[in-house]
Amino acid sequence: LCFVFKQEVEKIQIKITSLSLTESRITSDETIQQLFVECRLNNFLAEETPLSLPKPTGGQRIHYNYSTVINVDKGDNHAEREYLKSILLKPDLPAYSLKFTVVSDPPEDEQDLECEDIGFAYVSLKDIFQKQRDIIERDIDVFDSQDASAVIGKLTVTVEALHALRSVHEECKND
Repeated sequence: LCFVFKQEVEKIQIKITSLSLTESRITSDETIQQLFVECRLNNFLAEETPLSLPKPTGGQRIHYNYSTVINVDKGDNHAEREYLKSILLKPDLPAYSLKFTVVSDPPEDEQDLECEDIGFAYVSLKDIFQKQRDIIERDIDVFDSQDASAVIGKLTVTVEALHALRSVHEECKND
Protein backbone atom coordinates (compact mmCIF):
# COMPACT_ATOMS: atom_id res chain seq x y z
CA LEU A 1 0.00 0.00 0.00
CA CYS A 2 1.14 3.49 -0.78
CA PHE A 3 -0.20 6.59 0.90
CA VAL A 4 0.29 9.96 -0.69
CA PHE A 5 -0.05 12.88 1.65
CA LYS A 6 -1.30 15.76 -0.39
CA GLN A 7 -0.09 19.02 1.03
CA GLU A 8 -3.09 21.17 1.65
CA VAL A 9 -3.20 24.20 -0.58
CA GLU A 10 -2.73 27.19 1.66
CA LYS A 11 -4.86 30.08 0.70
CA ILE A 12 -6.66 33.14 1.88
CA GLN A 13 -10.26 33.00 0.76
CA ILE A 14 -12.00 36.35 0.39
CA LYS A 15 -15.65 36.93 -0.31
CA ILE A 16 -17.22 40.32 -0.91
CA THR A 17 -20.91 39.77 -0.26
CA SER A 18 -22.64 43.14 -0.21
CA LEU A 19 -22.40 46.87 0.33
CA SER A 20 -24.73 49.36 1.93
CA LEU A 21 -24.23 53.11 2.22
CA THR A 22 -25.24 55.51 4.96
CA GLU A 23 -26.43 59.03 4.18
CA SER A 24 -23.30 60.91 3.16
CA ARG A 25 -21.75 62.97 0.38
CA ILE A 26 -21.60 59.70 -1.58
CA THR A 27 -25.35 59.06 -1.56
CA SER A 28 -26.12 62.62 -2.59
CA ASP A 29 -23.44 62.82 -5.30
CA GLU A 30 -25.15 62.43 -8.70
CA THR A 31 -21.90 61.63 -10.50
CA ILE A 32 -21.45 58.49 -8.41
CA GLN A 33 -23.75 55.89 -9.94
CA GLN A 34 -21.98 52.55 -10.30
CA LEU A 35 -19.73 50.99 -7.67
CA PHE A 36 -17.29 48.12 -7.63
CA VAL A 37 -14.99 46.88 -4.88
CA GLU A 38 -11.28 46.17 -5.07
CA CYS A 39 -9.47 44.01 -2.55
CA ARG A 40 -5.74 44.32 -2.07
CA LEU A 41 -3.20 42.36 -0.05
CA ASN A 42 -0.36 44.80 0.54
CA ASN A 43 1.23 45.44 -2.87
CA PHE A 44 0.89 41.93 -4.18
CA LEU A 45 -2.48 41.45 -5.38
CA ALA A 46 -5.48 43.45 -6.34
CA GLU A 47 -8.71 41.71 -7.20
CA GLU A 48 -11.90 43.50 -8.08
CA THR A 49 -15.52 42.52 -8.37
CA PRO A 50 -16.17 41.83 -12.07
CA LEU A 51 -19.37 43.88 -11.98
CA SER A 52 -19.98 47.43 -10.96
CA LEU A 53 -23.47 47.74 -9.52
CA PRO A 54 -25.86 50.67 -9.24
CA LYS A 55 -25.24 52.70 -6.09
CA PRO A 56 -27.55 51.52 -3.30
CA THR A 57 -30.01 54.05 -1.93
CA GLY A 58 -31.19 54.58 1.63
CA GLY A 59 -30.81 51.37 3.57
CA GLN A 60 -30.57 49.10 0.54
CA ARG A 61 -27.72 46.68 -0.09
CA ILE A 62 -26.13 45.80 -3.38
CA HIS A 63 -24.97 42.19 -3.63
CA TYR A 64 -21.70 41.28 -5.31
CA ASN A 65 -21.36 37.72 -4.00
CA TYR A 66 -17.82 37.73 -5.36
CA SER A 67 -15.16 35.30 -4.14
CA THR A 68 -11.46 35.17 -4.79
CA VAL A 69 -8.54 33.18 -3.48
CA ILE A 70 -4.99 34.29 -2.75
CA ASN A 71 -2.71 31.27 -2.79
CA VAL A 72 0.04 31.44 -0.19
CA ASP A 73 1.40 27.89 -0.29
CA LYS A 74 5.15 27.45 -0.10
CA GLY A 75 5.60 26.59 -3.76
CA ASP A 76 5.39 29.81 -5.72
CA ASN A 77 4.32 32.43 -3.22
CA HIS A 78 7.47 33.32 -1.34
CA ALA A 79 6.83 37.08 -1.27
CA GLU A 80 3.29 36.65 0.01
CA ARG A 81 4.46 34.27 2.74
CA GLU A 82 7.23 36.64 3.79
CA TYR A 83 4.67 39.40 4.03
CA LEU A 84 2.38 37.23 6.17
CA LYS A 85 5.35 36.36 8.41
CA SER A 86 6.11 40.04 8.84
CA ILE A 87 2.50 40.70 9.86
CA LEU A 88 2.71 38.01 12.52
CA LEU A 89 6.20 38.85 13.77
CA LYS A 90 6.51 42.61 13.64
CA PRO A 91 4.24 44.28 16.17
CA ASP A 92 4.91 47.77 14.76
CA LEU A 93 3.66 46.89 11.29
CA PRO A 94 0.19 48.34 10.55
CA ALA A 95 -2.31 45.68 11.48
CA TYR A 96 -4.53 46.32 8.47
CA SER A 97 -3.32 43.94 5.88
CA LEU A 98 -6.33 43.56 3.63
CA LYS A 99 -7.69 46.72 2.13
CA PHE A 100 -11.04 46.95 0.40
CA THR A 101 -11.62 49.98 -1.79
CA VAL A 102 -15.07 51.03 -2.92
CA VAL A 103 -14.63 52.59 -6.35
CA SER A 104 -17.00 54.72 -8.40
CA ASP A 105 -17.14 53.45 -11.97
CA PRO A 106 -18.08 56.21 -14.46
CA PRO A 107 -21.28 55.60 -16.43
CA GLU A 108 -20.95 54.24 -19.97
CA ASP A 109 -21.77 57.58 -21.56
CA GLU A 110 -19.17 59.45 -19.49
CA GLN A 111 -16.06 57.38 -20.01
CA ASP A 112 -13.89 60.48 -19.85
CA LEU A 113 -14.48 60.48 -16.08
CA GLU A 114 -11.93 58.59 -14.01
CA CYS A 115 -12.67 55.76 -11.63
CA GLU A 116 -12.66 57.35 -8.19
CA ASP A 117 -11.90 55.75 -4.83
CA ILE A 118 -14.75 56.76 -2.56
CA GLY A 119 -14.18 54.62 0.51
CA PHE A 120 -11.88 52.17 2.25
CA ALA A 121 -12.48 49.23 4.56
CA TYR A 122 -9.89 47.10 6.28
CA VAL A 123 -9.44 43.61 7.67
CA SER A 124 -6.55 42.74 9.95
CA LEU A 125 -4.98 39.36 9.29
CA LYS A 126 -3.10 39.82 12.56
CA ASP A 127 -6.43 40.00 14.40
CA ILE A 128 -7.63 36.84 12.70
CA PHE A 129 -4.51 35.07 13.91
CA GLN A 130 -4.60 36.50 17.44
CA LYS A 131 -8.27 35.65 17.90
CA GLN A 132 -7.82 32.32 16.05
CA ARG A 133 -11.03 33.05 14.18
CA ASP A 134 -11.79 33.67 10.53
CA ILE A 135 -14.15 36.48 9.62
CA ILE A 136 -17.40 35.07 8.28
CA GLU A 137 -20.04 37.33 6.73
CA ARG A 138 -19.09 40.28 8.91
CA ASP A 139 -20.07 43.90 8.31
CA ILE A 140 -17.01 46.12 8.31
CA ASP A 141 -17.04 49.91 8.24
CA VAL A 142 -16.32 51.71 4.99
CA PHE A 143 -14.53 54.99 5.66
CA ASP A 144 -14.81 58.04 3.44
CA SER A 145 -11.76 58.45 1.20
CA GLN A 146 -11.83 62.20 1.87
CA ASP A 147 -12.43 61.98 5.63
CA ALA A 148 -11.05 58.86 7.29
CA SER A 149 -13.13 59.45 10.42
CA ALA A 150 -16.45 59.36 8.55
CA VAL A 151 -18.14 56.01 8.02
CA ILE A 152 -20.04 55.99 4.72
CA GLY A 153 -21.29 52.44 4.72
CA LYS A 154 -20.87 48.76 5.51
CA LEU A 155 -19.21 46.09 3.45
CA THR A 156 -20.10 42.49 4.23
CA VAL A 157 -17.05 40.28 3.81
CA THR A 158 -15.69 36.85 4.60
CA VAL A 159 -11.96 36.38 5.06
CA GLU A 160 -10.78 32.84 5.70
CA ALA A 161 -7.07 33.01 6.42
CA LEU A 162 -6.51 31.23 9.73
CA HIS A 163 -5.20 27.96 8.30
CA ALA A 164 -2.66 29.76 6.10
CA LEU A 165 -1.60 32.05 8.95
CA ARG A 166 -1.09 29.09 11.30
CA SER A 167 1.06 27.40 8.68
CA VAL A 168 3.16 30.54 8.18
CA HIS A 169 3.48 30.89 11.96
CA GLU A 170 4.70 27.27 12.27
CA GLU A 171 7.28 28.02 9.61
CA CYS A 172 8.47 31.07 11.59
CA LYS A 173 9.02 28.89 14.64
CA ASN A 174 11.07 26.46 12.57
CA ASP A 175 13.25 29.09 10.89
